[in-house]
Amino acid sequence: MAASMCDVFSFCVGVAGRARVAVEVRFVSSAKGKGLFATQLIQKGETIFIERPLVAAQFLWNALYRYRACDHCLRALEKAEENAQRLTGKPGQVLPHPELCTVRKDLHQNCPHCQVTYCSTECLLAAAEQYHRVLCPGPSQDDPLHPLNKLQEAWRSVHYPPETASIMLMARMVATVKQAKDKDRWIRLFSQFCNKTANEEEEIVHKLLGDKFKGQLELLRRLFTEALYEEALSQWFTPDGFRSLFALVGTNGQGIGTSSLSQWVHACDALELKPQDREQLDAFIDQLYKDIETGNHSCVPNAETSFPENNFLLHLTALEDIKPGEEICISYLDCCQRERSRHSRHKILRCQLGVWWEAGLWASPCWWLPDFVPSPSSPPPSAGRTICLSVPAPNVWQRLMNPT
Repeated sequence: MAASMCDVFSFCVGVAGRARVAVEVRFVSSAKGKGLFATQLIQKGETIFIERPLVAAQFLWNALYRYRACDHCLRALEKAEENAQRLTGKPGQVLPHPELCTVRKDLHQNCPHCQVTYCSTECLLAAAEQYHRVLCPGPSQDDPLHPLNKLQEAWRSVHYPPETASIMLMARMVATVKQAKDKDRWIRLFSQFCNKTANEEEEIVHKLLGDKFKGQLELLRRLFTEALYEEALSQWFTPDGFRSLFALVGTNGQGIGTSSLSQWVHACDALELKPQDREQLDAFIDQLYKDIETGNHSCVPNAETSFPENNFLLHLTALEDIKPGEEICISYLDCCQRERSRHSRHKILRCQLGVWWEAGLWASPCWWLPDFVPSPSSPPPSAGRTICLSVPAPNVWQRLMNPT
């Protein structure tokens, strides 16, 4: 059930053809699986590819606390000034140069049945086409007894902030297969993510749900089955299959940060101003970030991921020239952590991510080397975070779909 190379890059946008020419997926080892390697010189600053995810979903606590994002592409729906007011707790916060905010509220659309909000008609239609027809609760959006609302409430009761996963990613995976005309294609794509041994899966679930994870996992499985059972995916609804699915999302989920405020800051940086005006604007932004109490991560692999379009499109960009044959790698470890011993780095990654790098599979054509794992860019953390699952490399383990 291996995906073709076409499947691997079929979720790239804009430069998908470039990705097929510039990189290739190679087997690295039985422990690591596959890696992404350059087949020609990739120069510093070059975009290697832009990729959209298979599925994406906003963190449930994040949504409960009213961070407004497009329900499909996760683009911020609040204006930069509203974002700043919420993050600083200052209702009267005013931003200079409001014309630099890119949020277009006049384009926002609501599902006519459940009123969930999208940034555009395109996203409304894309969601309806892929998964929303199955998941739309209609007028029962606020009914606590609706099966999906019961599932989401149960998830929030066992997975508190800071959030690292969402049960709704799994729900959208199932809904995507339910709605798909070509169910086998989607099952093939989902089946190829990295899987673990039973003990490793339990460790990941334990990390996500805490000490009472076995009982909580069974509760979630029953509610998940009640809301979403699909015969074509029957193995996902068994106790072992659900644990594997849960571990898959916990292992391969990719964090996304979307923020209209960060977009406004980037636009301010590009303004051509007199030196005195630039100094004043920079001082204003510095103080704004102090009020938000934000911080950035830093590391120096040979590539990095970012979300510059304020939505779920992942950009992979070279940080230095990458020669043909070199593996393309990104990092979750900050500079201080990367200076520590190899043993310490592995321990940090295991504690933070619930996964060893050896068995990791990135949520795109995978980019791995022994000392690093992937990293998203870092907009203000409190600006709202979401998660996604993207296209895997081909020919990877398929235990999730074929449990033994």
